[in-house]
Amino acid sequence: MIARQGFSGRGVRKRLGAGLVAVGLAVAGVQPGPSAAADAPAQGPLTVASYFYIGGRYERVADKTVMVGQMFVQSRRPATVTQPWPVVMVHGISQTGVNFLGTPDGRPGWAQRFVEKGFAVYIVDQVGRGRSGTNPEVYGPYARFSTRALEETYTAQELYDLFPQAKLHTQWPGGPGVQGNAAFDQFFASQVPYLAGAQQTEELVDPALVALLDKIGPAVLVTHGQAGLFGWAVSDARPDLVKAHVAIEPNGPPFFDVRLRGGKDFYEKAGDGRARAYGITRVPLTFDPPVTSPEDLVVMQAKAPAAEGRIRCWLQGEPVRRLPNLARVPAVIVTAEASFRTPVDDCTTAFLAQAGARPDSLKLVDQGLRGNGHMMMLEKNSDQVADAVIGWIAARPR
Repeated sequence: MIARQGFSGRGVRKRLGAGLVAVGLAVAGVQPGPSAAADAPAQGPLTVASYFYIGGRYERVADKTVMVGQMFVQSRRPATVTQPWPVVMVHGISQTGVNFLGTPDGRPGWAQRFVEKGFAVYIVDQVGRGRSGTNPEVYGPYARFSTRALEETYTAQELYDLFPQAKLHTQWPGGPGVQGNAAFDQFFASQVPYLAGAQQTEELVDPALVALLDKIGPAVLVTHGQAGLFGWAVSDARPDLVKAHVAIEPNGPPFFDVRLRGGKDFYEKAGDGRARAYGITRVPLTFDPPVTSPEDLVVMQAKAPAAEGRIRCWLQGEPVRRLPNLARVPAVIVTAEASFRTPVDDCTTAFLAQAGARPDSLKLVDQGLRGNGHMMMLEKNSDQVADAVIGWIAARPR
C-alpha cells in the first residue's frame, strides 16, 4: 500500500494554494465517431474535441513507479465561443463524466447543450475513478452502489416513498427507473467503483480541480451531488478563478448525514460524528475568525424545519464564523421537485447565508419544471433544466 503523504486534511490546504503540475496529452480536432450518438453535435461542427490529464505525480509503489492523483479532462467547444467563461462539469458519487455526454435513452447531454449555447466545456472524471484510473493498490478500498440504492433515491423514488417529495417523481425516461427499464439498465451499466474514503476523495479531487483552473483560467463550476464539496473548496482556494459555482443538489445537509426512512418522521441523523467537519466540506475552509480545528465550529440544530417536508437544519451556533472567500463567488443551489435532496438543500443555503456567502436558490418547480429527481441531467426534460442553469449563469456571474 502506498504511503499517502500529502493526503491529510492538513496538507490539502497547502496543495490547494500551490496547485499541481499538469501532465498528459491533448488531441486537437478529433470528431466523435458516427456510432457515438450522444456525442454527435446537433448543429455545426466542433472545432476542438480533445482531452488531457491534470494533476498527476509519480510515486513508488512496491517495486514499480506509478502515477498518482491524475484527473482526466475532456474538452469540447463550439466553432465560435460566444460565452466569456468556460464551464467545468464535475460529476457526483459512483458516476463519471458520462453523465454530461448523453442521456441513457440516447439524447445529447448537457455538454452538447452548453456547446450549442456558445460555451467551451470541460468534463472531468474524478481522481481515482473512470478514465482517471482505478487503482486500489494506490488509493485503497473502493465501494459500489447496488441497483436498489439507485432505484430508491435516484431513479424510482416514487415506488419507495422514503421522503415526502418522492411520489412527485415523473421524469425518468420510460417510467420508474427500475431493472428492466432500458434507460435504467443503461444508467446502471455506467456506474463505476468509487473511493470508499470520503475525505480522501476530497483531498485528491480538490487539488486536481485547482490545477485545472490554474491551467485554463477563470471558469464556471457546475458540480453535481458529491461534487458540491469540491466546488466549495475550490471556490475557497481560487475565488478569483471561479466566476460562479452552480451546485446541483450539493452533498448535504451541513455537518451531518441523514438516513431516509419514510413516514411522518421521514429521516434520522446517521450517526453522531460529523460527516462534514467544516459544515459543507471535510477539508478546512477559510473562516473568519480563523478555525484551527473543526471543534472551533459550534453546531446547533434549528427548532423547526424551514417548511413542511424539510429537515431541521444544523447550522453554526455562536460565535458564527464567516466564509469571506466563498462570499466573493456567485453561487446557486439548484434543487429538483422530487429529489432526495429536496428536504435538505435549504439547509446548505442557510449555512452559507449565515456565513455571509448568500447563494441564490434555483428551484426547478419555480421554473415550471416539475417531477425531476437528483439525476436531472439524464431525465426527459434535461434540455429544459440545462437552459434554466444557463439562464442563471448568463444573469449572475461577474
